[in-house]
This record gives sequence, C-alpha cells and structure tokens, in this order.
Amino acid sequence: MKASTFVYPWDVNGDPQAAATIAATGVQQVTLASAYHSTRALTPRHPRHRIVTAEHAAVLYPTDDRWQGRELRPYAAGDWAPGDAFGEAAAALTDAGLEVHTWVVLAHNSRLGAEHPDTSVVNAYGDRYPWAPCIAQPATRAYLVDLAAEAAVRPGAHGTELESLGWYGLQHLHAHDKTGGIGLGDAGLYLMALCFCPTCREGYGAQGVDADELAGVVRAALEPVWRGAPSDGGWDGVEKLLGASMAGATRAWRDDTARTLQEAAVTAVRGAAPEGFQVLLHADPVSYHVGANPGVDPAHILSVADGVVVPCAGGPGLLAPFAEVGAEGSVVAANFTVVSGMGGSPGTLASDAARARALGATELRLYHAGLASEADLEAVRSALAGL
Repeated sequence: MKASTFVYPWDVNGDPQAAATIAATGVQQVTLASAYHSTRALTPRHPRHRIVTAEHAAVLYPTDDRWQGRELRPYAAGDWAPGDAFGEAAAALTDAGLEVHTWVVLAHNSRLGAEHPDTSVVNAYGDRYPWAPCIAQPATRAYLVDLAAEAAVRPGAHGTELESLGWYGLQHLHAHDKTGGIGLGDAGLYLMALCFCPTCREGYGAQGVDADELAGVVRAALEPVWRGAPSDGGWDGVEKLLGASMAGATRAWRDDTARTLQEAAVTAVRGAAPEGFQVLLHADPVSYHVGANPGVDPAHILSVADGVVVPCAGGPGLLAPFAEVGAEGSVVAANFTVVSGMGGSPGTLASDAARARALGATELRLYHAGLASEADLEAVRSALAGL
C-alpha cells in the first residue's frame, strides 16, 4: 500500500536531516501543508526550535496577482513560514526521493472570521463561529475556489488533498476549548452547526422553511439538552428534534451547497493543474457531518474527485461506504494518527493497515511525521517495512 505522511514546511526548512528522516520511514509520498490554519506545533527533532506558533491561518507560499483588489484574500504567514516556505520544503523532500502533494485547508480560518465577521457561520442563537466561514455565501465560495486552485497547484506538486472543503460547525479545538461540558451528541451538533446568515436564511426559504421559525424550533429542541437531558444520536435524532420535513429541508440546502462548492473547487484545481494531477478530499461518508473531514455523499464525491482521505483514528469503519461505490482507480486513503502523545497507535499500524485494506483502503495517510517522536517513527518504519 502506498503510504504518505503529513508534514509542515517548518518541520523541514532549517533541518538538513529532516527530509532523509522522513524518507527513511518508508513512505513514498509527503502531503505538505501549503495553506493551513492557526496552530501551535511541536518540532521534536529540529535543530533550531522546539515549538512553532502559527498565529493565524495563512498560505505558506507567495500569492499571485489573482487577489489584487479583492476584499477576501489569503493571509501571508509570519516568521513561522516566511517566503516560499512550501517551495523550499518541497524541493528538499523531492531531493530525498519523495513525491510531494499539497495539503490545503480551506473553510477553517479564524482570522478571516475575525476581520470579516459577516463571512462566518451564525447559529440559531445569533452566535458567530469565526473559525467557520459560511460556504453558502457567494464571495466566500469564490475565495475558497480560487484559494483551492492556487494553493493546490504548487511547483513540484503531483497532487493535492483538500481539507475542510465543506461545512464547519461547533466542534473545533478553538483556543482553550471549553465546549465539552454538555453532551450534544450527533443530533445536537448538527443543530448547532445550522447557519442563519442572510444567505442561509434565503436558502432555507427556497426549501419552503421560514428561517425564524426554524431558529425557534432549534432553540426549543436544544433547551432540554442544555439542562442535561441526553441528545438522541444520528439522523433519526435530528428528525425527532426538528420534525422530518424541516430536518430534510435543512439537509437538502446544506448538502447541495457543499456539493456544488466541492465540484467548483475540484474543477478549478484541475483547470490549473498539469495532466495527471491527483485531487483528493478529506471526507466523512455521512453527509450531514461537519468539520475538517466534512460529510459527503460517497458516490457523488468519487465521481468528482480522484479519491478521498478518510479519518480512521476511531477505527476504519468509515472506509467501507467509499470502497463500496468507488470506481476502479479511485483512491480510498485510510488516515491513521501515528503520534502516541496525540492518541495515535503507531505500534499497531501494521494490523490497522491490514484491517483497513480488508475494508477497501487503497492507500495510507499517516498523521504526522513532523510531530512524532523518534520512537513513533521507528514503529512506523517497522510497520511499513512489513506491508
């Protein structure tokens, strides 16, 4: 199985041993960040630093003139990734014999929400989610499509992986996160993800639902949950809380909004890319789920993109819906965390990979070579050598 590991440019730049260390794990590919959200990251082997603080979402390369005169535009990185940080790292990794693909984070940008609050998702209580751009708004969609094309097709890259190309919601580790005190469950999280910005309010109206009425129903449905009552899980729980007709209308609006954005972004990337450039999406097979791996319809997304990267930290069960509908040649990449301190299990990677392959995985993604300890990387080397 082909294996790729995620890497940040700052893991490589300034460390002459980094590319060789990554290649020695046995991966054939590196998925290298070119556009990324704010983060605080450990660099356990770097000769110059141990902690990198990326203060805001940024592109890690010089932008071109497509952004001139536009209000919504990507932000340049600060001293954590100056200049063409992506290009510098990509060259070193290529010289080490690794195939480089871009890693592009899209609808997840706290600085965009802070500076342009009208772009953010607004919940039924009127609270804005500055980390979550509303993907229904025309200007935001145009920004995301152009960012996808530019950040994906970087010199030396053979493909891309588009993360957060869909709806984002409440569940985001934002600063010192203190939102886990109430068990919202799958249904409650969906209700808290519903957006009530002007564009989405019009969208619900087009589905035959009054937005003010919907917001009132959402607040009433969540009131017992805030008092400690358990929230029913799954789509059945959403229908119980909203009623089947209203629930279906919200999902129809959100599913169509996400699908058309995904189609536009992939088309833009392919239009800018050389022949043979691979386009994958980070995805969840349940279309109403939100987050870095947004929900999609498996058959639809595999008719649009070359494949998907599927989260498997909780087990490989999400792989099967994609494997069942994927055409020959579609990539279904199982994404495993291999950093022990972040809940990963590099010691069981061989058996995890075997189980994933049995469920239809064609490739592996390993999160994350730059964050992993030497012991974690040794476990990865051992596992990949046996595959």
